[in-house]
Amino acid sequence: MVFFSRMDFSQGNLFGYIEDLQELTIIERPVRRSLKTPEEIERLTVDEELNDIERAVYLLSSGQDIQGTSVVANLPVLMRQNPAETLRRVLPKIREVLHVAGVEMQLTAAVSFLTVLQDESVSIHTYSHSFLHIILQNLEHRDAGVSNAWLETLLAVIEALPKETIRHEILNPLVSKAQISQTLQSRLVSCKIMGKLAYKFEAHIVKREILPLVKSLCQDVEYEVRTCMCRQLEHIAQGIGTELTKTVVLPELVELARDEGSSVRLAAFETLVNLLDMFDADDRSQTVLPLVKSFCEKSFKADESILVSLSFHLGKLCNGLYGIFTPEQHLRFLEFYKKLSTLGLQQENGHNDNQLQLQTLEQEKKYISVRKNCAYNFPAMIVFVDPKNFHLELYSIFFCLCHDPEVPVRYTMAISFYEVAKLLNSGVYTIHKELVTLLQDESLEVLDALVGHLPEILELMTTNGGENSGSESKLLSIPDLIPALTTAEQRAATSLKWRTHEKLLQKYACLPHIISSDQIYYRFLHRMLTIILTNNVLPVQKAAARTLCVYLRYNRKQEQRHEVIQKLIEQLGQGKSYWNRLRFLDTCEFIMELFSKSFFCKYFFLPVLELTHDPVANVRMKLCYLLPKVKSTLKIPSDKHLLQQLELSIRKLLCQEKDKDVLTIVKRTVLELDRMDISLDAFQKRFYENDLLDQEKERQEHLLLEMEQLEKEKQQSEGRSTNVNDKIFEKKRRDNKTSSVLAKSMTLSVSGNSSGTSAGKEDKKSKLVRSQSFSTQALHPKYSNIDKCPNKSSATGYTSSVSGMGKSCMLSFTDDTFRTRTTGNSGNATFPSSSSLTTSRNSFNSADQKNNGNKESQSRKMSIKNRKSNS
Repeated sequence: MVFFSRMDFSQGNLFGYIEDLQELTIIERPVRRSLKTPEEIERLTVDEELNDIERAVYLLSSGQDIQGTSVVANLPVLMRQNPAETLRRVLPKIREVLHVAGVEMQLTAAVSFLTVLQDESVSIHTYSHSFLHIILQNLEHRDAGVSNAWLETLLAVIEALPKETIRHEILNPLVSKAQISQTLQSRLVSCKIMGKLAYKFEAHIVKREILPLVKSLCQDVEYEVRTCMCRQLEHIAQGIGTELTKTVVLPELVELARDEGSSVRLAAFETLVNLLDMFDADDRSQTVLPLVKSFCEKSFKADESILVSLSFHLGKLCNGLYGIFTPEQHLRFLEFYKKLSTLGLQQENGHNDNQLQLQTLEQEKKYISVRKNCAYNFPAMIVFVDPKNFHLELYSIFFCLCHDPEVPVRYTMAISFYEVAKLLNSGVYTIHKELVTLLQDESLEVLDALVGHLPEILELMTTNGGENSGSESKLLSIPDLIPALTTAEQRAATSLKWRTHEKLLQKYACLPHIISSDQIYYRFLHRMLTIILTNNVLPVQKAAARTLCVYLRYNRKQEQRHEVIQKLIEQLGQGKSYWNRLRFLDTCEFIMELFSKSFFCKYFFLPVLELTHDPVANVRMKLCYLLPKVKSTLKIPSDKHLLQQLELSIRKLLCQEKDKDVLTIVKRTVLELDRMDISLDAFQKRFYENDLLDQEKERQEHLLLEMEQLEKEKQQSEGRSTNVNDKIFEKKRRDNKTSSVLAKSMTLSVSGNSSGTSAGKEDKKSKLVRSQSFSTQALHPKYSNIDKCPNKSSATGYTSSVSGMGKSCMLSFTDDTFRTRTTGNSGNATFPSSSSLTTSRNSFNSADQKNNGNKESQSRKMSIKNRKSNS
């Protein structure tokens, strides 16, 4: 009733509904017409009792085109199953059908013939006898696509054919096929075949039988033939060697480079560049260089068609001709590259060049391609100018290409950024800003291209970062790096390109080697946890989980590590969503991979076992798959109680599990667990490599704890030494004030003043030495076992207690150490409590004050005696 009440049956709307129904009937008509009639079904039906060969022959003889195409596509399978019968009965039928076959069957036949060759179902002699003639017959098909498909098959067959077969079946007919009287398609095919034949025969045979045809085709009346033959000259030159190339091929290239057809000139230029290594210095300087200069001069004036190709090959060209350049020519080619790098951007400064006409869309595309090619050649140009001159010669171009308005240009720069960084080496600090710029690029394609080598780039920049490359100033070497990295990740997260986001998170695992642990903790680690909890793409969540585990692995503060572990257990392992609990199990796999066995057993073993009671079957199922890895982390006998917990959890699963699928996996897991051997605390031969690796992981984890403890002790000792130095400074200030008052009130003798001052200086110097020894000996390894000694409230009490200690404690101190401790006033940050330190410091301060008082009274007595003697 609700549906009809909402419908409007007025006259206008009623006609609308009728039109909609008519449209639906029109849509359905083609479907009805596509149904086969009984007669068509009868004609397409094949007797089921026929074998594969008989069915193929029947379909090729009386079937429809689609059935014949299916037989041709199935030819490699028939050749593998029954080659003799296929060659005797099926292949002649295919040969007959191909004369009148359509394009689809022709293309399918070309691919099938090539597959039969690659499968080696028959010998090469049988193949050339049965298949080669069919291939040669269809080479000159009227359809260009079909002709090219058969040509590709023939070129692949030539690689496998013996020389005699090639000479009789291919080379001899080629002489007539290459004549000017033949069709254009025939001559084009002849050009490509000759390029392939040059590799198969010796140089003298090529010179006698092939090179005359090559010269003839290079002078053909059709520019398509000349272009095609020009591109094959590279293969011919590599087949005939350096001498014949210099005398035969190079003159032809020079002539083709001056051809009236632009495509011919372009082909000649590209072939010249590719053959640079085969020319000696004289040929390069006298023949190649003038041609290249001519191409460069004409490219901006009369022959813009060559501009894209010239920009693509410019890097190879400059380095290939580097040895023959004069300084002027070197500078000219460098300026030419700079001009190409900014082509189409002349109007950036806000003024229009009157000589430049309005750029068409085609021109803009061409200019973008030119700048993209310049970006591609940028590493080669660094080699050309020498990396030492990068900042002076190429940095401005590098800046322009990284800030180019077109995405393809910036994308190419992002791909080549790593190569540029490697070439600059110690000068890599000059491109820090461009790295940040590309990380913040608005196009995710650019970011994806840059991220591919991001760990290597960041490592180069931190290790070769100039003055600020030290480990204590990693962040200073790349300004604004952390904001750029966080911005890049957030932009990837908000896009639909989850693969880029996944790749980015995987590469961010390198950051512990680049920036400090605290920066990672506050800027990246919690972000990874958020991604695991909120992102909906599984590969992204797993990438974030693994990167988070890497950050946890290299975190240097135990308090932060405990906080992250607690969040993982509470928010993932005990989370409300079953999806989060599944991700907890993924995270535990990464923990087992990256951390030691003892670390996993200490923090994650029992939380994992708690998931055996999970209400969701998928979680219990995933846990069952993980249990063998969990058991492999145990060591006997130290983890015997954990092994009992594991066995108890498995028994409960076997007894209480109601889901059939989970129960099946539990039973399978139990069998696997029974076959497993548990490693012992001591090394075993069968687990030797794994135990060594685990021991190394455990050693590194203990080393992190020790480093954290040493940093705390160092901070404490620095704080204490600062307090002592402050007190010394205050005492010095009071002494100076007292001496200045006495100087005003009394007239001291020169001898008395000098003796008193020197004594005061020596006393202050001794106190400074004592304060320095306090700070420098705070982390001395000799005092590593001081914690075993009881606490005392004063320095004298401490020394007396040392003398009265047992032998074990006395053996840890040498006479030098004891003397340093009692006379140097040095404290140690590893003392059990700070009360003894403060009391000892107070006693020493009081002693110093007494010494100062005695010295002041002595100075007064000396001054009175001097007065009496003077009077």
